[in-house]
Amino acid sequence: MAFKFLEKLSQDFSELFNDKEEYNVIIEVGQERNKKTFTAHSAILRYRSSYFNEELSNTVPNDDDNTKIIIKPNISARIFEIILKYIYGGIVDTENMDARSVYDLMMVANELEFEELSKKLENHLIGSESSWLRTHFTFVYHSIFKCNKFKNLENFCNNITAKHPSTIFESAKFTSLHESALTSILKRDDLQMKESEIWDYIIKWGTAQNFTLPKKLEDWSDENFITLKTTLQRCLPLIRYFHIPNSDVMDKIKPYKKILDKQLWNDLKQHLILPDRRPIKLNILPPRLVLKQELPTRLIELFSTIINEEHATMISSWINNQPTNLIDNPYEFQLLLRGSKDGFAPRNFWNICDGHSNTIVVAKIEGTNEIIGGFNPLSWDEPKGKWMKTNKSFIFSFKDGNSQNSILSRVRNEKLALWYPYNNDKDSFGPIFGNSEFTMKSKVSDFTEDGQSRCWNSDYNYYEKPIRTTNDYFSIIDYEVFEVVQKSI
Repeated sequence: MAFKFLEKLSQDFSELFNDKEEYNVIIEVGQERNKKTFTAHSAILRYRSSYFNEELSNTVPNDDDNTKIIIKPNISARIFEIILKYIYGGIVDTENMDARSVYDLMMVANELEFEELSKKLENHLIGSESSWLRTHFTFVYHSIFKCNKFKNLENFCNNITAKHPSTIFESAKFTSLHESALTSILKRDDLQMKESEIWDYIIKWGTAQNFTLPKKLEDWSDENFITLKTTLQRCLPLIRYFHIPNSDVMDKIKPYKKILDKQLWNDLKQHLILPDRRPIKLNILPPRLVLKQELPTRLIELFSTIINEEHATMISSWINNQPTNLIDNPYEFQLLLRGSKDGFAPRNFWNICDGHSNTIVVAKIEGTNEIIGGFNPLSWDEPKGKWMKTNKSFIFSFKDGNSQNSILSRVRNEKLALWYPYNNDKDSFGPIFGNSEFTMKSKVSDFTEDGQSRCWNSDYNYYEKPIRTTNDYFSIIDYEVFEVVQKSI
């Protein structure tokens, strides 16, 4: 029988990490003011990391003390310290790490060729931080394909993109998408887009990579078409040409026929003129699959003046702490109150919402289109005037109304999660989350005149982070309260 004392071994090596004697490697990380220097032992670095083994082999020792210096300006000191502790002790604690730090750590672990760690962090993000991945979807999608190592994350993102392609294709950053990301989604049989629209976006992406191409197609030379063809050489074979309507072939494909192989264009013309009468020489890709389960017909847009279905899906994922998509959203948002319909007087909020639990309050700020809101799992109690305790409430914002540009702030002081004003104050105050961190208040009994969303200093901050960048009062265009109800199976 083999007795393994791995915990003691890890402890001893962790102590070696803190030993500043007998080191022979100096590692500088960070940039400018955030630079920091770490010391390490070459033997441990070599055996723990193939990256450092090669780096040390190519580094010339310092003449004075025979130490080797490695400089990594692209890695922050905080992340690299976690990496070094992992190298020496084999332990990484994500308990108190925010999702962005876990993501950054994963990217650095991959760069330094710690495959075991990067894979573990990748699966942790998918399993435990899916709401963060959705919230920062565009950023994640653009970054993971650059190294082509995170297949699970790629699948996670592509599953979303296939069902909701506008998330990426209509993004302002679409043309900066990495080629591998574009080809990976084009390979999907379940990409929910018309083939002619896919063609349009491919042309848009390809021309954006070549800024010297003339703006007008009639000014293009043969060399210009060759340039575009070369740029799109991995994308063009993934288009399902024979499933594009004839009119679109003539209007959209024909003007760019010079970027297609001659045999493909000949087969395509033959298919248009004599469909099903003569054999096509090339292999024909099957049509993309339309999802059997259609998107819900009763969308949030139909009964909300503020949020749409994607907002509701993201909020639902925050409520149940699980990945949620448009099709499988387990919750229905039932409208209780709309300011423009029921009035903006604070007292109306308490009269209408009294007794309702699991509610979402959303407000649209005048002048910015910013959406802010909060979730209360408890019942609103009109007669009460006191602090309410819960660890499940949160506040949030969607900057410019964009569901992909959000801030989620969960309660961190559960005893002071919500304040229910005393009865006399309910003529001026509506819902209050934390210490005025999201408060609907009006001195003139009308929320459209002024509201309040303030995040005070950390000593009195009852939620994790500010949801706005200013403490100023704001006026709202409209506000709504929904009761979140579990859908029947």
